[in-house]
Amino acid sequence: MLEVGTAAPDFCLSNQDDVEICSRDLRGKWIVLYFYPKDSTPGCTTEACEFSAAMDEYDDLGAIILGVSADSTKSHRNFIAKQNLGITLLSDPTTQMMQDYGVWALKKNYGKEYMGIVRSTYIIDPKGTVRAVWTNVKVKDHVAKVKEELATLQNG
Repeated sequence: MLEVGTAAPDFCLSNQDDVEICSRDLRGKWIVLYFYPKDSTPGCTTEACEFSAAMDEYDDLGAIILGVSADSTKSHRNFIAKQNLGITLLSDPTTQMMQDYGVWALKKNYGKEYMGIVRSTYIIDPKGTVRAVWTNVKVKDHVAKVKEELATLQNG
């Protein structure tokens, strides 16, 4: 996991519309970067819907929300259409970005071990520095906590 105060690794990934989104083009903006396991699963759907519902409030704070999973851009398009999401989803099929951010890790479930995504969120400031980190995120109330921390960071 990346620590607060470290430089956020650069990235270039395709969004749901197959448009490349690069961190270098986002300098000067606050970024809420969240990593989630899989499109259209219950926890991931709740998280994406809550971030979408709060978009105006994040916009007011000058922040953009980016969700990242290993799902394809087609899967992202279907997920966005089905749930009427307003956020941008990035596709990391090689898991390189997830590895760079330390969220691709060994997981255990029902006695089996496998590599997977640890649900995590980062707040990155306009200079590209990690300012807040949440790991092993529990979806309930998470979006509100992130927004509150973002406002605190901006006013600090």
